[in-house]
Amino acid sequence: MRPTFSPRLVNGPFDDPGLFIPFLFQNRAILFDLGDISTLSSREILKISHVFVSHTHMDHFAGFDRLLRLLMGRDKTLYVFGPRNFLKNVEGKLAGYTWNLVDNYTGCLVLEAAEIHDDTVLRRRYLCRNRFEPSKDAETAEFDGTLYRETGLTISAVQLDHGIPCLAFTLQESFHVNIRPDALAALELQPGPWLQSMKMALYNGKSPETEITAETSGRSLPKKFRLADLTARIAIITPGQKVSYVVDAGYTEKNAELILAHIEHADHLFIEAAFMDEHRDIARQKNHLTARQAGTLAGLARVKQFTPFHFSPRYTDRGHLLEAEARQAYQAALQLAKDTPAKREAL
Repeated sequence: MRPTFSPRLVNGPFDDPGLFIPFLFQNRAILFDLGDISTLSSREILKISHVFVSHTHMDHFAGFDRLLRLLMGRDKTLYVFGPRNFLKNVEGKLAGYTWNLVDNYTGCLVLEAAEIHDDTVLRRRYLCRNRFEPSKDAETAEFDGTLYRETGLTISAVQLDHGIPCLAFTLQESFHVNIRPDALAALELQPGPWLQSMKMALYNGKSPETEITAETSGRSLPKKFRLADLTARIAIITPGQKVSYVVDAGYTEKNAELILAHIEHADHLFIEAAFMDEHRDIARQKNHLTARQAGTLAGLARVKQFTPFHFSPRYTDRGHLLEAEARQAYQAALQLAKDTPAKREAL
């Protein structure tokens, strides 16, 4: 069955962190972290609708300028999220340019920025046609862990300690609708946008009696079905994908407990493994995870697949050692995952 999302790291494990997540059959994508994005094509960047920034150290935020440059002059709303002081950081970026020519653009780029605090979110809007001057007052709303919600998926965050607040992110699909090609062929139906409409009807909890108009093969007229009947005949419903992303967090008891709860049973975890465990004192000083710690967390959370990355440059040409240490710890932690006392002891 084809997944809805195919996440991939923007760069190699020693380069700026970032996770690009395109949506299957949709001309859109989201991005976790915004460091160097020069490896993404212009076409891929133009698909980005939402960016979630863990923190604004340069290697996680330097790509803002390239993203802004490519979106200028387009009718588009870009949503960006970040931790405490994020609005000030965004405004600092925008203030670094002169905007006297924006009246020449026919399209109007809009930035919707959100700054995450412990239990509140501050939101502010910036319009290209207004030279990106911030809206007067930031809107304040409660933060319950969910950053963004749309039909069929949510994106949540947890705040970790990196000496400064640093956000970890999870994308959770409500459930996945798998279309059976053989069933489509048997009914002489043609794949097309109508399948997305059917999926949206399911995600939105529409009545089983909802009428779905399906495209047919050849020159036959479209066919009409009850939503419940069509779903039973051509679809298989499976649990939704869960993709988690963790970077720049010291291995403290609080961080470890927050991470475990956040990433539990993820289908794919992307997690930093900055140092070998023999250098855990350095990792502690710099508020980063070791490869062993990353693998242990992944195993205790029983994630199905994990990718260690964000390696320290001190291990250039020795990335395989970090990989091996993380994998070994993962396998060992899996054996402890069902034993709560042992699980706590492993932390």
